[in-house]
Amino acid sequence: MSERSLAFRALQYPNFRIFIAGLAISLIGTWIQSVALSWLIYRLTHSEFLQGMSNFCSHMPVLLLSPLAGLAADRFPRHYIVRITQTIFLAHACLLAYLTLTHQVTVTQILVLASLLGCANAFDIPARQSLMILLTSKEDLLGAISLNSVAFNTARTLGPSLGGVLVATLGEGICFSVNAVSFLAVLASLWMLKLPPTPPRERHSEEGLAAGVRYAWTRPAIRYPLALCGIITLTNAPPLVLGPFIADGLFHQGATGLGILMAAFGLGATVGVAQLAVKKSSDGLQSIAGQGALFYGIALLCYALVPYFWMVVLCSFIAGYAYFRQNAANNALIQAVVDEKYRGRVMSFYTMMAVGMLPIGSFLAGWAAERFGPRPVLAVSAILACATGAAFLIYTRSMDAQECSAQ
Repeated sequence: MSERSLAFRALQYPNFRIFIAGLAISLIGTWIQSVALSWLIYRLTHSEFLQGMSNFCSHMPVLLLSPLAGLAADRFPRHYIVRITQTIFLAHACLLAYLTLTHQVTVTQILVLASLLGCANAFDIPARQSLMILLTSKEDLLGAISLNSVAFNTARTLGPSLGGVLVATLGEGICFSVNAVSFLAVLASLWMLKLPPTPPRERHSEEGLAAGVRYAWTRPAIRYPLALCGIITLTNAPPLVLGPFIADGLFHQGATGLGILMAAFGLGATVGVAQLAVKKSSDGLQSIAGQGALFYGIALLCYALVPYFWMVVLCSFIAGYAYFRQNAANNALIQAVVDEKYRGRVMSFYTMMAVGMLPIGSFLAGWAAERFGPRPVLAVSAILACATGAAFLIYTRSMDAQECSAQ
């Protein structure tokens, strides 16, 4: 079988094809809204701190509620959970569009809505990640994860570009309306899935949250990728939060420039994860994760220091390529080894690291940038990412050496 056919083998499953098509449309709307919301806060406040606070409010519930969400994903039908959360996302976008189009929107309302969105996201991500194996098979899970990442980052490329143009021409409210409509696609796909009925589950001692924590902590193959993912996510918060201040504050490129920066990051990410889709197994993913973290840090350091906007765009592309190779490799590493009865809880821990660390990084980035400026904050984040990636590579090679000596 050719590498190309292997890469897209997950598409042989009708459920996966239906779901990924609906999700891809919805993700474009989500990224359009992300650009619009970031620009709306910038326009209303011109405050790095409030920009960071918005990200804090939308992601902190993920950090706090993900363990409960993981329990729910292990005990209840996962596609039911995703239906509910996606409906909440639709209602959130509609309300945000109404408030903006009627010129009633305030920063307080944005922060409250961001917190509610974060609560729904906390339950959506672990359930959606755990759903992948039900849509394909364990043998084709790596291909499904990679193609899911390709869809996510293709949307991250198209969405910000469209969002920047729509904000500049029609305003933020139209962007929120477009996002609301896009959720109809993923909701339709969820209702079209044909999954076997979920059998009733008996309660066992291993179903508790503490058992899930013990399971993840006592397995280095899960613990260390989770740690790497968490630290790199922390360092990714500053470029997300400070994007408007880089695009417009430093280079005077306006909302269109912000969209270009986000699109470059997404395009790099799409290229990076697409290369993972041709892999036949999880072999070598540890090195890919560590190298991704290291090169992400190097790209971020250049992003912080270069003097021209086109250079920042290039650095954003490279950072996206490296960051999401690290992210997808970690996801695949964890899902390849996790026991099925712990999958929901372990993926909730992954969600805490991949998304839940963003509020901490966002809050710190906004606070520090108001005192020291955006570039020093980005540089410090870059150095931390480089050090973490290097440490993970050293650990991985030491484990490989131990395995070789044992043989």
